[in-house]
Amino acid sequence: MKIALSPQEILDCYPAMGELRPHLQSADAFLEQVQRQQAQGYILGYVEADGEIPAVAGFRVAEFLAWGKIVYIDDLVTRGSARKRGYARQLMDAIVDYAREAGCASVQLDSGYTRNAAHRFYLKYGFELRSHHFGLDL
Repeated sequence: MKIALSPQEILDCYPAMGELRPHLQSADAFLEQVQRQQAQGYILGYVEADGEIPAVAGFRVAEFLAWGKIVYIDDLVTRGSARKRGYARQLMDAIVDYAREAGCASVQLDSGYTRNAAHRFYLKYGFELRSHHFGLDL
């Protein structure tokens, strides 16, 4: 996994992330959002293959009363045209290694209710379904 630090590296991740987060309607808005989140500890990782970026993940180290020090995965996506090639597993393996090296107790994430293929991946990887996530739009 490589970490996107420069504006160009971040922009290069936009096509993949756009498949997961279609509300990010422009590359410039994506760049600004990622840079704001990076100032808060967000890490944008990616896999590169054949000059393309088929998969990206956004994550952060955080502490919670419920879990202690963890890595929380905000975003994880493989482009539709690149699925079933092991890119998500490469990212997940790298994130788990990062969490271990950072002294984290676990890796946590939320996943959209209808993302059944992602759920199968997480369960096969070893994640457990432990809670429901609730949100209130304001």
